[in-house]
Amino acid sequence: MIVLGVDYGDARTGVAVSDASGTLATGVCVLTERRAEVLADKIAALAAEKGASTLVLGLPKNMDGSCGFRAEACRAFGALLAEKTGLPLVYRDERLTTVQAHRLLNDVNVRGKKRKNVVDAVAAELILQDYLDSAEKEGKT
Repeated sequence: MIVLGVDYGDARTGVAVSDASGTLATGVCVLTERRAEVLADKIAALAAEKGASTLVLGLPKNMDGSCGFRAEACRAFGALLAEKTGLPLVYRDERLTTVQAHRLLNDVNVRGKKRKNVVDAVAAELILQDYLDSAEKEGKT
């Protein structure tokens, strides 16, 4: 079971993929496409290339757990992505994943432009790994 994870953003979108056993998430790339249609096509192509059977999309909730305009924009993109890929789509709470990604990159001394180029892929890895870990606990993998 290969799962593709996505950290959707206005300027940059991180993408991660699981291994075939559905155990480990690895960053794939950061896409800088701003047009939702084109971005969804690019992610659909990646999903097909990687042989993904499921998509996990980070859902940006507010700190109190409520959904604001960013979460609604993400849901709209998720609907487009599900339509383009024909794959099941799971939303995963992404609160603080970007903060955690910055901390991890600090730990390995990735700074400046290098960080900007990978932070969203690391955030996608964290979102996907959280999903994989919970799926394993629930016996879904």
